[in-house]
Amino acid sequence: MSEEPKVRAGLSEVEMKSNLERLAFGGDPRRLEAFLDELKRELPPDTAAVMRGSSVTGRRWKDDAPFDAEGQWTSDLDLTLVGGEVLDWYLPEGFYIAGIHTKPLSDKEPHIAPRLLPLRKRLIEMVRRPVDIQGTRDWVMFVREYLMGQPYLTLIGKLEQP
Repeated sequence: MSEEPKVRAGLSEVEMKSNLERLAFGGDPRRLEAFLDELKRELPPDTAAVMRGSSVTGRRWKDDAPFDAEGQWTSDLDLTLVGGEVLDWYLPEGFYIAGIHTKPLSDKEPHIAPRLLPLRKRLIEMVRRPVDIQGTRDWVMFVREYLMGQPYLTLIGKLEQP
């Protein structure tokens, strides 16, 4: 018996992976696999990585604009690292909620997670667009999905279900 595809806030993981592969990786599954391999090499063992935002939905959450609405290579990738250990990689000023939910490591906040800077640089080179990296606890992802209606695609690891 086959397992039912996971649906998060109205989108199946199959749809989200297809969007991500097409929009961020030019339709090339090998480029996505290389991205995932880079994450697996660098992240702590009990850390999950999820992709959120327009790269998986095809549209921006705040205004429904399509991915790359301002032109090719203009949309960023919203990568979220989920787990306790990776939160230690962020400086205290890098948190929205101390020990629970960080600001995104981005061009706007490049100093908040020095240990993640080399990984971020490599990921940006791979996809030729900004990659913003946020850290959080698994229950925050539950809130985003069920209370805020924001889907996410699990790339590696597993999230605990509250």
